Amino acid sequence: MLASYLTLAAVLFCVGLYGVLTKRNAIVVLLCIELMLNAVNLNLIAFSKYGVTPSLTGQIFSLFTMTVAAAEAAVGMAVLIVWYRNRATVNVDEFDELRG
Repeated sequence: MLASYLTLAAVLFCVGLYGVLTKRNAIVVLLCIELMLNAVNLNLIAFSKYGVTPSLTGQIFSLFTMTVAAAEAAVGMAVLIVWYRNRATVNVDEFDELRG
């Protein structure tokens, strides 16, 4: 049973990694990062339930990871909105300038 969860998590992580490395739209990149974080959460919960010593530790870490993911999404979307207002694009290739 653990192997099926780990396989699903690995597939989700690989799809997210592929999206981060190949897509140019910043919103899609943020969504792929969220997908990768959800794969990590799935691993944490699977090991928490089916590990050598089952405990709630993995589930608690998963809650912290979801909190960080929500904060990352909020800050990332705020930055993208400001970027779109200034540049009229959310293309990742144009994020090479640090000055405003």
